[in-house]
Amino acid sequence: MKGLIFGPTGAAMSPTHTRKGNRLYRYYVSQDVLQHGRDACPIGRVPAAEIEAAVVNQLRRVFLQPEIVIGTWRAAREEQNDVTEEEAREALRQLDPIWEELFPVEQTRIVQLLVERVDVHEEGVDVRFRMNGIGALARETARRAA
Repeated sequence: MKGLIFGPTGAAMSPTHTRKGNRLYRYYVSQDVLQHGRDACPIGRVPAAEIEAAVVNQLRRVFLQPEIVIGTWRAAREEQNDVTEEEAREALRQLDPIWEELFPVEQTRIVQLLVERVDVHEEGVDVRFRMNGIGALARETARRAA
């Protein structure tokens, strides 16, 4: 999710890691902290697994929202006018159960296609989606199913 995550000050958060013995700990750290010290940002770093899971969980919920299905269907029709609303709904519905089976590279590609920005703040995480990315993904999924 490099380049997508931003802290409460608006500064980018960069992926990094540390090792303790045989364990690898991944996290995202604010550029403010890297450049100006620990006190420069109220959220200096967040565990990578936590933030990545939060984004993926929001993505999975979005796939099933009626307004997203309609927007996806309309976007898909612009390129392929015979796509039905049910085909768009089914394409999005298929993504949820197979997510865990996708290779990490494919998961990353889908996240990059669908997510415009992730804002981390003290109360939680806000994810801004790319509607045209959702339409492109639905068209791609519908073609594979056909």
